[in-house]
Amino acid sequence: MRSLSRLRGRVREGACDKIRACPPPPQPSPVNRGGGTPTSLLALTPLHPNAFQHADATQSTYPDRPIKVILPYTAGSPNDTIARAVAPMVSLRLKQPLILDNRPGAGTLVGVKSVISSLPDGYTLLFTNTPTHVIAQFRAQGLAYDPIGDFVPIVAVGTTSLVLVVAARTPADTLQDFVAYAKANPGTLNFGFGQGTLPHLIGEAFKLATGTDIASIPYRGGAQAITDMLGGRVDMNFGTETTLLPLIRERKIKGLAVTSPARSAELRNVPTMIECGLPNLTTVTHYGFLGPAGIPADVIATLNRDTNDALESADVRANLIKAGIEPAGGSRQDFAAVIAQQLQQWAPVVQTTRFQLD
Repeated sequence: MRSLSRLRGRVREGACDKIRACPPPPQPSPVNRGGGTPTSLLALTPLHPNAFQHADATQSTYPDRPIKVILPYTAGSPNDTIARAVAPMVSLRLKQPLILDNRPGAGTLVGVKSVISSLPDGYTLLFTNTPTHVIAQFRAQGLAYDPIGDFVPIVAVGTTSLVLVVAARTPADTLQDFVAYAKANPGTLNFGFGQGTLPHLIGEAFKLATGTDIASIPYRGGAQAITDMLGGRVDMNFGTETTLLPLIRERKIKGLAVTSPARSAELRNVPTMIECGLPNLTTVTHYGFLGPAGIPADVIATLNRDTNDALESADVRANLIKAGIEPAGGSRQDFAAVIAQQLQQWAPVVQTTRFQLD
């Protein structure tokens, strides 16, 4: 945590599996998006020492060869699924294939550090989500990387939020009733989560905000926590709407609140954290592309423009929505502002709860 105050200060001042290529699909849909409100956060991103020697070569020819996209997650994971939903159409726009390279391990650090050490020429990118990007830096032995200084945001491709659920046997049908029940029975309830994930962090924040004594049970992945909830061994969990919606509809678990600013179209009877009096637990996960610090501005602009174009494809949008993701897009400044906001949101929670990935 020794670098936590430094990171927060900087924000306030400025703001593996097999490698598989994704060849372009046959039909384009050229509509340009982009725009957005600039933010001074980008000024915090230092130039890579090799940036200038690569700038001239990329200005007029980029891209002239395949682009590698590092996914610090396993194949078939939500992040992997989302990346593969957009990669073919982005490849079409760029006229070069995106090669998706799964490099999981060490809480995403294996893949993330390979991007940090790569040349800032636009041919090695990172695909990740914002909460993981800002919290995976906090390791047992100190700060692993700078989520702002070591990277440049390119574009967000989609968003999703979480649902707070409890076991069907729990004698509470609202969040207020659940909090009251937990306070009346301190230490008897538990919370299951994937170690080092956003559900882990927001669950700790929930306990802190509500003053409840709920035991924490870490799992290697969030799916096992849900399985144990169905089996009667876990009382509370946070998860994505896509994963939990069928179980809520079948009344196998109870949905008590969503972390999105507005109610979900699929869960209209489930209130938001804002409605429940917990506005600080409002959060939306953004998935998108980043690159190592020092990528030339014109290369970033090309990647941003062509990804925004790809997101206008009806097929891409349908694939994202099917995966439970709301298509996003926008400027690199938009994405940078989200990262800054989430760092400010979660850094104090990390510090207060002594949250660790390890």
